[in-house]
Amino acid sequence: MSDVLTPSVLEKMPLIDLGIGPHPSSGDARADERAGQRVVIAMSGGVDSSVAAALVKRAGYDAVGITLQLYDHGEAIRRKGACCAGQDIHDARAVAAKLDMPHYVLDYESRFKESVMDEFVEGYLAGHTPIPCIRCNETVKFRDLLTTARELGAVALVTGHYIATQHGETGWQMHRPRDLARDQSYFLFSTTQEQLDFLRFPLADLTKEEIRDYAALIGLQVADKPDSQDICFVPNGDYAGVIKRLRPDCSLPGEIRTIDGEVLGQHQGVLHYTVGQRRGLGVATGDPLYVVAIDADKRQVIVGPREALARARIHLDEVNWLGDGRATAMAVRARIRSTGEPAAAELTLNDKGGADIVLAEAEEGVSPGQACVFYAADSDRVLGGGWISGASPS
Repeated sequence: MSDVLTPSVLEKMPLIDLGIGPHPSSGDARADERAGQRVVIAMSGGVDSSVAAALVKRAGYDAVGITLQLYDHGEAIRRKGACCAGQDIHDARAVAAKLDMPHYVLDYESRFKESVMDEFVEGYLAGHTPIPCIRCNETVKFRDLLTTARELGAVALVTGHYIATQHGETGWQMHRPRDLARDQSYFLFSTTQEQLDFLRFPLADLTKEEIRDYAALIGLQVADKPDSQDICFVPNGDYAGVIKRLRPDCSLPGEIRTIDGEVLGQHQGVLHYTVGQRRGLGVATGDPLYVVAIDADKRQVIVGPREALARARIHLDEVNWLGDGRATAMAVRARIRSTGEPAAAELTLNDKGGADIVLAEAEEGVSPGQACVFYAADSDRVLGGGWISGASPS
């Protein structure tokens, strides 16, 4: 494999318009304009961001790669399937060299701990089910890295997320991508309008299979690299282990109660439980039991039958609105987990930055700390979302 891609090899990639300057298909007469426009690519070391970088390079922009080192090097090097550390940094650097583009590694470890890891721990200890990947996009990547890109004189920041944007009458809009199986709009709902104006997502119309094929076609070593599976700082899904390491004093015992108040047993810390959990409760009554609520202040885990999990009305805080107008109430499609499909709902926004969502059909396992993302009723446009602060059956 050659050290640097030749122009003829790179031309095997499609020309994708980033909505910056002259269209790449406008020919050599406009090539100098694109070459004078710097575009920063957030490179995680995976195949998606690597192909995104190749597409920017193919379009003729002044491409610069940046990789964020977010947590301990030593631990990350020993782990497989992680991101933003260890082997991934090495892979990102190798891809950038192959594409003949500058590449920088920025140490954001302290920012990541403060903005993402610490909040993750506090959320679990409060009985919530936090989603650190959303906070990472919201803070470290789309706030801090975007600022760095501007400081480098870039006209745009490109990422390998599966999301689509298009320019409408009032600015850039966010939409679901072509490959709905890879849709990452749930994790990007808190992206602001100002950030959308600067962000570009060149993978919007590509499938995962096409991306791997393109990576193999131009000889990128990450073409067959497995996707990251776990939260980057939570090895093997062991949330409790990470929380105990960061907060050794967190395992305070308490009671496991039924929804009627009957004490069934004791637990060794609410951090071991999440709403909707069935296995590993440590109690048995003969009938299946599920965690239906967690009262962290009282150190109580509340259990009950599956039907007690159903929630139809959801209360949201920190709502980010990406729609054109801000109507008081409207029909939308709501999504309360990343693996679910948007479902019919009624959205009511309030003047305090919050909202209420009423689902047409109740859903199970709704937990504070999760996100609720809402979409237009008749399209795949992302209208915004918020953080779940509470829910009730009706």
